[in-house]
Amino acid sequence: MGRDKFFELLTRHRLLVKRRRKYVSTTDSYHRFRVYRNLMKDRLLTGAHQCWVADITYIRTSKDFVYLFLITDAYSRKVVGWHLSDSLRIDGAVRSLQMAIRQRQYGDDLIHHSDRGIQYCSNEYTKLLKKARIGISMTEENHCYENAMAERVNGILKQEYSLDSTFPSVKDATKAVKEAINSYNMNRPHWSLNLATPQQVHMAA
Repeated sequence: MGRDKFFELLTRHRLLVKRRRKYVSTTDSYHRFRVYRNLMKDRLLTGAHQCWVADITYIRTSKDFVYLFLITDAYSRKVVGWHLSDSLRIDGAVRSLQMAIRQRQYGDDLIHHSDRGIQYCSNEYTKLLKKARIGISMTEENHCYENAMAERVNGILKQEYSLDSTFPSVKDATKAVKEAINSYNMNRPHWSLNLATPQQVHMAA
């Protein structure tokens, strides 16, 4: 019996135990910093290095949560910057952005798109974007679907690369995140990329 049939049988006989997990909010949109308009509405991407999307997700450890800051190229789906932090402080977002900037192939029209979280609106973060001549774009209020690409990558890493597990320590979580992102970038084909990998599409741009 396959897995799906097995779970169907358990469900039918009310034997399937649903895991209850604590939800962790990673977005604080109520702050004093400036928010920016959405520059990505109806924008057609023709290649990599035109738009980065940013988001934060949480990883469980045996003691607490750690937070994964991700920046993904919206065209190639490649994760270009990441940092695993023990808090939601702004420096985690800054470090992921610094990683992305280091690998950047410069163009005049690169846009950074995110939600309106305090990490992305902070003076330190937006100053770094402006210094690198990267346009700043944010979702409209309460319109989380406008950052669906970033959230989709979060889901893939958790569901397909087991980052939704509970890790014994931060060290173990960091190792797992590094391996997952490397495998995702180099080996995972996407139907939307004609079954190419993010790295293949990114390097072809």
